[in-house]
Amino acid sequence: MTSVMPRLSAVVLPGTGSDEIFVRSVFARPLAALGIELIAPPPPKGADVVTGSPRLLDEIAGTFDGPLLVGGISLGAHLATEWALRRQDRCAGVLVALPAWNGAADAAPAAVAAGGCADLVAREGLAAALEVATSGVAPWLAAELTRAWRRHGEQLAASLRAASVHPAPELTRLPQLRVPVGIAACADDPVHPVAVARAWQQALPNAALLETTLRAVGVDRQVLGEAAVRAWLQARRS
Repeated sequence: MTSVMPRLSAVVLPGTGSDEIFVRSVFARPLAALGIELIAPPPPKGADVVTGSPRLLDEIAGTFDGPLLVGGISLGAHLATEWALRRQDRCAGVLVALPAWNGAADAAPAAVAAGGCADLVAREGLAAALEVATSGVAPWLAAELTRAWRRHGEQLAASLRAASVHPAPELTRLPQLRVPVGIAACADDPVHPVAVARAWQQALPNAALLETTLRAVGVDRQVLGEAAVRAWLQARRS
């Protein structure tokens, strides 16, 4: 990724219960290698995470004359794609990392996990919920959850619950998105099944998919962002 994209900025949204710190660790360097400025806003608080994020993208887009590259991780990818479908006139492409489902959340693993964590936080409190949620997971993921969940604080349960029931873009709507889309998935991630990412890639008219692994992301967070950015470049050239 050595070519430079003139005067292009990317707004990337975090996933459920995550934060802008993780977004920067994933996307800052891959985007900087192309000369693209990363804008990583903090997630709206509580239940406003799903309704406030599109408004936030509208506000940021209003400060730029040209189009924006938008994207996100998990829930953030869903929300960025929804915005791109509505504002293709202002969109230079979408970076989709770890899409979690399509349409209604229903029994999608990520939705079930978010809903269960929301109940646990509400019932047992943040400290007890963190102890359960980080038990047996990779140390890097436990550290990410601990930092981000503590930053969400009292708004965490409402944020998790809102995310767990928010519908993702329907596969039948994705063919309407004409801008280039780069998709990144982890082949060993049961919460964000790679089959979902492949379904997105097949439904989108101008998309590429690159796969990595959670194990690789644990060593170097930017592996995930690099996969999404490289996939976007592939889609852009097609």
